[in-house]
Amino acid sequence: MENNQAQPQAAEEAKKPKSKRFAIVFAALVIVGGTYGVIKYMHAQKHEETDDAQVESLISPVIPRVSGYIKEIRVSDNQMVKKGDTLLILDDRDLRVKVAEAEAALAAAQSSATVAGAGIPVASANIFSSESNINTVDAQIEAAKVNVWRANQDFARYENLIKDHSITQQQYEQALAAKQTAERQLDVLKAQKQSASRATAVVTQQRNVTSGQVSVANATIKQREAELQAAQLNLSYTIIIAAVDGQVSRVNLQPGQLLQAGQALFNVVPEGACWIVANFKETQLTKMRLGQKVIVKVDAFPDHEYEAKITSFSPATGAKFSLLPPDNASGNFVKVVQRVPVKIEFSNPKDDKLKLLRAGMNVYVDVHLDSK
Repeated sequence: MENNQAQPQAAEEAKKPKSKRFAIVFAALVIVGGTYGVIKYMHAQKHEETDDAQVESLISPVIPRVSGYIKEIRVSDNQMVKKGDTLLILDDRDLRVKVAEAEAALAAAQSSATVAGAGIPVASANIFSSESNINTVDAQIEAAKVNVWRANQDFARYENLIKDHSITQQQYEQALAAKQTAERQLDVLKAQKQSASRATAVVTQQRNVTSGQVSVANATIKQREAELQAAQLNLSYTIIIAAVDGQVSRVNLQPGQLLQAGQALFNVVPEGACWIVANFKETQLTKMRLGQKVIVKVDAFPDHEYEAKITSFSPATGAKFSLLPPDNASGNFVKVVQRVPVKIEFSNPKDDKLKLLRAGMNVYVDVHLDSK
């Protein structure tokens, strides 16, 4: 009996220490969990974080402006280049022929303008000569009018004298002949003036036509000059140069390959010209403002923190800029928290670690809401 009573007592005594240890461990877990929860809550009041963020950078595409066959490739994959460096050279023989054709067309237009211009002085001289003739005929007409007036006066006197037989019939006939001769001379001079006027009009018209031909020739010269400039410009496009300083992407090209104008060949990524685009939930934007401090951690370099700041917010959510934006007016509506792209720029452009960043790298951003 005594042994049977001792066994339950021993079991109860063994359970008591275990119960105490469990209570202590549970209490410790509660305290640690509560402390962690309070810390996270206090941190959340002053910070907004997201890992839905990537490094963005300017990317300068290399695009030929003219079609042609590749003659020479002067860059390779991942090579560093400077602005103005030659990247590709296209076969320019066809374009050189077009330049020669444009130069020949310009020379022909200039010759035509010279020939047309040479006719203007001749026409002007003819006009001057015709005008001089008209002036001479006008003077002769005035003199002829005087002769006609005098012959008429003489004839009138002789006509009165012949009635009373004061003069002979011969004298009367001479006066009549002089009168008729003077009148005919006047008519001849008037006809000469009309002929000279018509000749002047014809020469003037010829000069106007010649002037129009000169204007057309000058316009043709300008057109040929523009064509020559276009041909020379296209010829210069056969040398493709770098638009910015940076690093070349993969160059998947071969000599002899045909390129089309506007075809994207490869890219040049400027070194250090990068920023962050973080996609925050719309519920996280309540306290976020421009200029707030941001701590950026890059997955590739977890031991280094980059200082940055918020510089702008997207005018719309990312879904609105997608190829097929959602239409909440059709079908059953399910509310989904949207994300808004936020642009974050680095505060210290002299940070040497910025050169290590590459577009597309994943980053973690921490916005300090109490800073600005």
